[in-house]
Amino acid sequence: MTEPAAVLLVDKPGGPTSHDVVEVARRALGRRRVGHTGTLDPFASGLLILCVGRATRLVEYFHLLPKSYEAGIVFGEARDTDDRTGAVTARGEVGPELDAARLEAALAASRGESEQRPPDFSARRKEGRRAHEAARAGEPLALEARPVEVRTARLLAWDPPHARVLYEVSTGTYVRALARDLGQALGCPAHLDALRRTRIGPFDAGDADRPADIAWDAPGALSPFAALAWLPARELTADERTAIGYGQAIECGRIDPPATVALGLEPDGLPVALHEAGELVAIGRRVDAGIRPEKVFDAS
Repeated sequence: MTEPAAVLLVDKPGGPTSHDVVEVARRALGRRRVGHTGTLDPFASGLLILCVGRATRLVEYFHLLPKSYEAGIVFGEARDTDDRTGAVTARGEVGPELDAARLEAALAASRGESEQRPPDFSARRKEGRRAHEAARAGEPLALEARPVEVRTARLLAWDPPHARVLYEVSTGTYVRALARDLGQALGCPAHLDALRRTRIGPFDAGDADRPADIAWDAPGALSPFAALAWLPARELTADERTAIGYGQAIECGRIDPPATVALGLEPDGLPVALHEAGELVAIGRRVDAGIRPEKVFDAS
């Protein structure tokens, strides 16, 4: 019997951890094999994408997608966690010179590719230690900066000392580090006070289910192939499906463009969803004049 598979769009409320939501999904669906495509801090809300059953093998592909957030940033205090959960480490005056124009200019300067230093309290590892564990022990690690991309940084509201900012960023970008760095750029300490993830690629939090409503037939439950509509697709013949099952390459043939747009991604460089009548069979990569399977899900 083929294991059921689905990709779930879930709107996490503030409070529970992302793992708490995974546990809710496991109980609701009667499946232990559930994974997320990127966590949200407990105080944050918004879109979580969960993969169930065989679809857990798709998690890495969702890491390609940019993410959008509405961030609440408070100026006048820096905190050791770079968000509201931490201890105050510095204070500064929020004077009249810190106005919307200066904020917008600093946000404009933050756009593009850069190197970001992860927060001291993060899940990054160095020399076998978690950064947050070392920080709590009073031994913060010197974490190396990592390449990130800020595609959108726009001021939505300014009510001193509170700013509300819309960010669209690459996977792996810490929004609380953006808040920290924004304060440093403006000469006024700052930290992240609120966060909501509004989009992941083409997926919107408005289309997601509450954790209490998770079900196989919920509106936010997608088939694996439907959840990959942002990838180019190639329909297989019966013979090609058999060849894919043996790990063999097939001709490129007709590759359909993505049905939905994930901004900032070049379709020609993306993997290809290989399917038969809308059933996901494999993920392939274009190699020379053909497509070679990278992950095979069903070759029956």
